Amino acid sequence: MQPYMVNIKLSARTLTGALNPQNKGAADWGWQGLIAYGCHSLILVIDPKTAQTLQVLERHKANVVKVKWAKENYHHNIGSPYSLRLASADVTGKIIVWDVATGAARCEIQEHTKPIQDMQWLWSQDASRDLLLAVHPPNYIVLWNADTGTKLWKKSYAENILSFSFDPFDPSNLTLLTSEGIVFISDFSPSKAPVSSGKKVYISSPHSSPVHNKLAAATGAKKALDKVKILITNEKPSAESVTLNDCLQLSYLPSKRNYMLLLYPREILILDLEVNQTVGVIAIERTGVPFLQVISCFQRDGLFCLHENGCITLRIRRSANSLSVTPNEDPDPDHIHELVYDLRSQCDAIRVTKTVRPFSMVCCPVNENSAALIVSDGRIMIWELKSTISGRSLHAKTYIEWEYEPMGEGTLSTEEQLQGFSLQEVHLKFLLTGLLSGLPLPPFAIRMCPPLTTKNIRQYEPLLAVGTSNGSVLVYNLTSGLLHKELSIHSCEVKGIEWTSLSGFLSFATSTPNNLGLARNELQLVDLPTGRSIAFRGERGSDEPAIEMIKVSHLKQYLAVVFKDKPLELWDIRTCTLLREMSKNFPTITALSLRKKQLAAREAMARQTVVSDTEQSSLESSVISLLQEAESKSELSQNISAREHFVFTDTDGQVYHLTVEGNSVKDSARIPPDGSMGSITCIAWKGDILVLGDVDGNLNFWDLKARVSRGIPTHRGWVRKIRFAPGKGNQKLIAMYNDGAEVWDTKEVQMVSSLRSGRNVNFRVLDVDWCTSDKVILASDDGCIRVLEMTMKSACFRMDEQELSEPVWCPYLLIPRASLTLKAFLLHQPWNNKYSLDISDINYPENENVKKMLQDQLHSLSNDIKKLLLDPEFTLLQRCLLVSRLYGDESELHFWTAAAHYLHTFSQGKTLTEKAGKISQEKQISPLDICYDTLCENSYFQKFQLERVNLQEVKRSNYDHTRKCTDQLLLLGQTDRAVQLLLETSAENPYYYCDSLKACLVTTVTSSGPSQSTIKLVATNMIANGKLAEGVQLLCLIDKAADACRYLQTYGEWNRAAWLAKVRLNAEECADVMKRWVDHLCSPQINQKSKAILVLLSLGCFMRVAEMLHSMRYFDRAALFVEACLKYDTIEVNEDANILFEIIARAVKS
Repeated sequence: MQPYMVNIKLSARTLTGALNPQNKGAADWGWQGLIAYGCHSLILVIDPKTAQTLQVLERHKANVVKVKWAKENYHHNIGSPYSLRLASADVTGKIIVWDVATGAARCEIQEHTKPIQDMQWLWSQDASRDLLLAVHPPNYIVLWNADTGTKLWKKSYAENILSFSFDPFDPSNLTLLTSEGIVFISDFSPSKAPVSSGKKVYISSPHSSPVHNKLAAATGAKKALDKVKILITNEKPSAESVTLNDCLQLSYLPSKRNYMLLLYPREILILDLEVNQTVGVIAIERTGVPFLQVISCFQRDGLFCLHENGCITLRIRRSANSLSVTPNEDPDPDHIHELVYDLRSQCDAIRVTKTVRPFSMVCCPVNENSAALIVSDGRIMIWELKSTISGRSLHAKTYIEWEYEPMGEGTLSTEEQLQGFSLQEVHLKFLLTGLLSGLPLPPFAIRMCPPLTTKNIRQYEPLLAVGTSNGSVLVYNLTSGLLHKELSIHSCEVKGIEWTSLSGFLSFATSTPNNLGLARNELQLVDLPTGRSIAFRGERGSDEPAIEMIKVSHLKQYLAVVFKDKPLELWDIRTCTLLREMSKNFPTITALSLRKKQLAAREAMARQTVVSDTEQSSLESSVISLLQEAESKSELSQNISAREHFVFTDTDGQVYHLTVEGNSVKDSARIPPDGSMGSITCIAWKGDILVLGDVDGNLNFWDLKARVSRGIPTHRGWVRKIRFAPGKGNQKLIAMYNDGAEVWDTKEVQMVSSLRSGRNVNFRVLDVDWCTSDKVILASDDGCIRVLEMTMKSACFRMDEQELSEPVWCPYLLIPRASLTLKAFLLHQPWNNKYSLDISDINYPENENVKKMLQDQLHSLSNDIKKLLLDPEFTLLQRCLLVSRLYGDESELHFWTAAAHYLHTFSQGKTLTEKAGKISQEKQISPLDICYDTLCENSYFQKFQLERVNLQEVKRSNYDHTRKCTDQLLLLGQTDRAVQLLLETSAENPYYYCDSLKACLVTTVTSSGPSQSTIKLVATNMIANGKLAEGVQLLCLIDKAADACRYLQTYGEWNRAAWLAKVRLNAEECADVMKRWVDHLCSPQINQKSKAILVLLSLGCFMRVAEMLHSMRYFDRAALFVEACLKYDTIEVNEDANILFEIIARAVKS
């Protein structure tokens, strides 16, 4: 016979419900592939692919306002493993940095006691990955070492800081959104606080200038909104001018350099920071739904927008292919009016009510094809983008997988795809692929199903029934923490639940009493497998006193129903018949307990007035003989139905004992009240122990076997509920009070643990029960239900120990060596003729359990991914790109994206040269996306910069803007357009004479020796005297851009030099400039070797890349890169190369 396995281990967990309004901005989707969000003082971590809660972090004492996953843009090895690090901040100013996998806090940070406004992990330096920048109200930014909790520096500003944004292209640029405007900081550094207080600018709407009027006339009728040009000014706007101070969000665009996005409720502004001017406006019509949040994409110029009705829209910038301008030709203002973002897809809205509204949205940073909506009621909706062409699906590929297919001969960017499919339009749509629901709003009534026994072990499931205020009962499986069933049973608040078996329960609800004190009672018997419910009391229930409690007997045969001002009813559960309705003079019940048949000797009930806690005395013999006599009489009848016992107390504190058997109910004994106790509120009976609780917080323990009783004053007020733990011989008991709960050991009569609201927790306990013999369940007013150890201390669990209903791909949960082993296995299998996903044959000497975990991870991959990994045509480069996405490894993704592109480009270039170039290289390979900025091909980069300056020219609104445009055009070599702009300067302008002379100079510059040498001399003198930009301009006029780049680099303008080299120099000169930049990036004070490697890749210096990877000890990456180079024949194999290959091979082996 097969052995039967059952999982009875239940880990401590928390079921969460609706969020607090302060949790609104506390959500983040990390590169690790997981979503973290705040719920009251908790942080939940969920897996978006399977929609499962993986971890609940509990240590904050106040509401969480921010959560941020650590960055993954570093090389991972044993010393720097894949780890789940998360920073969270609360309203009291406390920041906690977590190790999410173990649930432990790595460090706690506290500076002030006000809510953290914003925080971000630093991403720029190769050296340190532990730096966290936080805004501490009202006006401080503080840089912390998040590993040790050390404060590195602190800087204050003049205004209240609301949020900040780092420039993704330049780590020294930081922008603050303040209560009055924007502050640009250009000297941010991890090593010391910014020296300057930044450049402060204001956002205003000036009156229309002549330029606007001219444009309006040229472009015909326009929207009313376009008449108002928003721009950035250095002067504080006057009171009468329109000030847009309701800015919701500020962020740099990660898809292209020097663009910023400002979000307002009814519009999104795209600013070009080179000219401080709006170049794009996304406006909502008057009837449209306002914006709440926007997330800009990195890999495409697209925006995910969240609206107030919970609808997520995707807007993608209209292709600029039609905007290509030939040099020195007038741009057509009709074409280049502004950046236009077309609405490409939108998901369904949610039903917004007072308590249900969208809180925030997060987007997958790896693929940017999924977004998650966090709703105030605790729901998480995961939307994924899918694409179809003219009604046919693209092999069910997601939109971004289609856009960013790893490397292949015909890979196209979105814009070119859309061109190619001009006859077959690409449709994008959001599909709901995951939904997590929270608990409804409290109050709750909770009841755990009957405990596990040897008899029910095959059918047992740990189910918890939760009665809610809207009349429904939710049944949760506590192994997985997932909702098992939701049953709409009642029309009003559920007041109590009692299980009748493992597959059924009774629940009751009462409506609000009328003037006569009468209510409508609903008592339903529910069959869980079918969901069928029947009215247990038939037609009874309308206009009668409210039900106060129901109790099911131990053997689930009988039910006692207690009313407020009406005698008790006893029912037979098996036949749904009323056994007995007590007479009118029956005492009013205040507490009730039921117990199964026991030996007569044990049924002696004890009573005694306790003088002190320790004083004990023997029981009055008359009471015991009375009980024994009652029991011996009832023992005589031997019926099929087992006899069961009821104990209850009345308003005077008198204890009654009833025996029920078959259809007969017998009154067995009465014990007079105990003088030391107040009005009895609850009673519990198990084995030889009977416990009473009263309104004053006294607990009275009666040991029926030893015939002693003992009273303990807890001084905690009204005892709301007492319940014994399940399990034979387990005499633990939980008592609930208004201000918390206590666990008692009734054998020793001593308290095991205590929980008090306001002291060690910030929630109030609404209901309690036992989950297992050693775990308790608490329902609280923060909308959560907690399963805790008996100590009632909130503890996070280890994620790898949790039982999940679906396997989750997350290599971060493996031990460091195992996650790196798995990565190596997926990347390269030289021992196999074909790729395999079976790790069982691999010799992994460390641990068999770890090997099993590795295999589980491989099984959890989706079928699409498995198919790709097993495809023999799938190249090494494609595999490296795919694995970097699977691991969420930002550093690897950028490296392999650039490597794949340039290996492909240079190998194509080689073959084309050999074949005398039948097809132009441009058509063969699409350019690297502009988000890679100066890593892009020179021709593509030039084209983008020309489009940009043409747009700036159209949007200029004052002389300063015109001047900036002129400078850019001169640097780009667009002399004719520059002269036209110079001649536009009006005679009243103080620069009129200067601009006129400049126009003459530009048109008359010849390549004759004397004029060139004069201009060069003037340029060098200007640069020496601090006029760097003007000197560089003059050098560019006489085609000495290479000298200009050298001067820029000498004066520390490295990015500007790279920009100029890309737009003005030939390939060889440009490479020289870029190589000097590489040396600068590798210097110890800059320490951006990762960036240097990407620059070398763009130059085709593959041998030097391999050497650098080895010197940085990136041995695994170096080996894979060398192999890819050899496959693409882009490295010349000579003696030096062979020596390097051997060194790398030895390093990998070691």
